Amino acid sequence: MHEAVEPPRDVGSIVAAIYAPIRDDLKRVEEILQRHLRADDPFVDQMVRHCATLGGKRLRPALVLLVAQAVGRVEPEHHVVAAVLEMIHTATLVHDDVLDEASVRRHRPTANAQWDNKASVLLGDFLFTHAFYLASTLDSTFACRTIGQSTNIVCEGELRQVGSRGRFDVDEAEYLAMIEAKTAELCACCCRLGAHYAGAEAALTDTLSEYGRLFGIAFQITDDLLDMLGDEHATGKSLGTDLEQLKPTLPLIRLLQQLEPDQRQRLEEGLLAPEADRRTVLNLWLGQSDALQYSRQRAIDYAEAAREQLKPLAASPARDVLHKLCDFVIERNA
Repeated sequence: MHEAVEPPRDVGSIVAAIYAPIRDDLKRVEEILQRHLRADDPFVDQMVRHCATLGGKRLRPALVLLVAQAVGRVEPEHHVVAAVLEMIHTATLVHDDVLDEASVRRHRPTANAQWDNKASVLLGDFLFTHAFYLASTLDSTFACRTIGQSTNIVCEGELRQVGSRGRFDVDEAEYLAMIEAKTAELCACCCRLGAHYAGAEAALTDTLSEYGRLFGIAFQITDDLLDMLGDEHATGKSLGTDLEQLKPTLPLIRLLQQLEPDQRQRLEEGLLAPEADRRTVLNLWLGQSDALQYSRQRAIDYAEAAREQLKPLAASPARDVLHKLCDFVIERNA
């Protein structure tokens, strides 16, 4: 039988402790978000303010600020960039909830559950466009160009995932390419911009961007495990959506690779049955496989590879936090 790893439960207090070196800078980012997540129309304002509660761990702003501090110091541009990237991340969450037909996020109704899909799609668009407006207020176009390129990659990754639903021939390499685009790219962008606006040389900027990429892959593999095994009360969001929509995630890919052809056919038929309880069907096979342990180890491997990218940095509290985040990302339960 497989066992879910029991990570620390009080995620909020853990995150607060980890973010101690950037606490004041995060407050400035929050102030920017609070100023910009507003609208004159009462209905639009209600929806946009709802988005302000979806932020959770504020991981992406934290990556911007921590990398900046680890390289040199946090500048006013970092606060703006961090807010922009959080808006973009929130926009992707709003759209993801529509795609996944999710009803809960951060212990609150999703926008599509509280309003409807049409309003939610437009809300995500509002956040995207406002984020690029805010980025355009910086003195150079570097942030707009960099974020524009990254968001194109993110959207392509999401489209690739939609095209992969129900495909049982997706292998690990294709899966990794999808999550590198849809999740890791934005983390890499955060680190790249954090380093750039702190005055880092090109080589170090590239190295820290690679930290973000590897970190993001570890994050998404863990997220996929949580979707399969997590507790909705702990995560505060709808779970099981990957399996219900037959998205190829690493545990399923690994399991399918290990089965004999006749076993694989039976599993595929069970998952595709119209009224199938897909989680029950899958769990019958997972207990005989190392798919969960393998997937968790792959997340650990990517987190460790991310840590290696921090070696060029001088010792500092910010570098220590970037190290700690690699542990947190694979041990979290939300």
